[in-house]
Amino acid sequence: MIAATKANAAGPRTLAFHAFALMTFLAASSAPTPLYRLYQQDWGFSPVLLTVIFAIYAFSLLGALLTVGSISDHVGRRPVIFGALVLLAVAMGVFVLAHGPGWLIAARFLQGLATGAATSALGAALVDVDGQRGPMLNSLAPLSGMAVGAVGTAALAVYAPFPLHLVYVVVLAAIVALAVVLWLTPETGQRRDGALASLRPRIAVPRHIRRALYLTMPVNVAMWSLGGFYLSLVPSVVSAATGNPSPLVGGLTVSALTTSGTLAVFLLRRQKAETCLTFGTPVVAIGILMLVMGVHEGSAPALIAATLVIGAGFGANFLGCVRAIVPLAAPDERAEMLAAFYVESYLAFSVPAILAGFSARAFGLEATADIYAAAVILLSGGGLLAIRLTGLSRAQAAAPEAS
Repeated sequence: MIAATKANAAGPRTLAFHAFALMTFLAASSAPTPLYRLYQQDWGFSPVLLTVIFAIYAFSLLGALLTVGSISDHVGRRPVIFGALVLLAVAMGVFVLAHGPGWLIAARFLQGLATGAATSALGAALVDVDGQRGPMLNSLAPLSGMAVGAVGTAALAVYAPFPLHLVYVVVLAAIVALAVVLWLTPETGQRRDGALASLRPRIAVPRHIRRALYLTMPVNVAMWSLGGFYLSLVPSVVSAATGNPSPLVGGLTVSALTTSGTLAVFLLRRQKAETCLTFGTPVVAIGILMLVMGVHEGSAPALIAATLVIGAGFGANFLGCVRAIVPLAAPDERAEMLAAFYVESYLAFSVPAILAGFSARAFGLEATADIYAAAVILLSGGGLLAIRLTGLSRAQAAAPEAS
C-alpha cells in the first residue's frame, strides 16, 4: 500500500486535484447540451439525430469502460488519467473545427472514450486517497461538473463571441493545466500484473457486492435515464413549451438539475445509502409531476423550480447508489467495479434517450416528456419498494469490509 500511503500523506491537495479533474471531464460532457438547438438551426438535423449525437458519447464511453475501465488497477491511475486528458483535448479540437453533424458525432465519440477512461481511474483514485470522502466526491464532482458545463456554455453562447467555439477553447485550457499538475501529484494506485488481460471486454462485479448492486439497479437506471433525457432533449422541450429559443433557458434548466443534486449530495453526505434512497425517490416523483405541469403550462420558472426539486432527489439517489457499493470494494477491485457500475449507468443514460428521440418525432416533445416521466416514476418507485422490503443495509453488512 505504498502508493496509497503517499497519496494519503499528500492530503487534501491530492483529493482536490482528482475531484477537480473529474469535474472537468463531466463539465466537458455537458458543454454541448445548450448548443444542440443552435447546431440544429444551423445544420437542420432532426431530434433523432440529436439524440444519436448525444448517445454516441455514452456508447463510446461504455466501450472505454469495458476495455480500459480497470487498467488503472494495473498500470497506476496517473498514466490513464493523462492519456484521457490528451484524448479529451483532441475532442475539443474537433468541436472547434466542426461544420456538420458528422463532426459532432466524431467529437462526441472521442469525448466518450476519454471520459470512460478517466471516470473509473479518477473515481478509484478518490477512494484511494480518502475512503470516507472519496465515495461522496464520486457523486459530488460529476454533478457539479455537469452544472458548470451546462450553465457556463449557455452563458458564453449568449453573452460572449463565437458561441459554438469559445467554450471548447476554455475547456482545452483547463485540460492543459490539469495535464501539467497531474505529474506533480502523487500516484495513488499500485502496479500489478495483468494489464493486457484486463483489456479484454468484460463486466466483473465481486460476488460480495452483487446483491447491493442489484438492489440499487432500478433506482440507478431510472436516475440515469432521467439524466440522459435532460442532457439531450430537455432544452428542446423547454424551448418548445415556453417559446423561448435562448440557449440560456435550456442551460439553466439543465444546470438546475445538477446544482440542486450537488447540494443534496453535500447535505446528505453522512447519511446511509438506504436513507438517501428513501429520501430521493419520492422527491424525484414529486418533481417530475411538477415538471409535467410546467411543460403543459409553458412556464419557464415552473420548469426550473420543478427541476430543482428533481435534482435534489436525483443527487440523493445517485449518492445512495454509489455509497451502497463503492465502500464494499477492495483497493484492487475499485476501478473494475466502478467500470461495471458505469456500464449499467451509461446504458440507461443513452438507450432511453434515443427512444425518446424517435418518440419526439412521432408524438411530439410534450407527449414524450409525459411518457418518460411515467416510466421514471414507476421504475424508481418499484426499486425503492424492493430495497425497503429486502433490506439494503443487510446486503451491505453481509459483505466483507474493504481495506
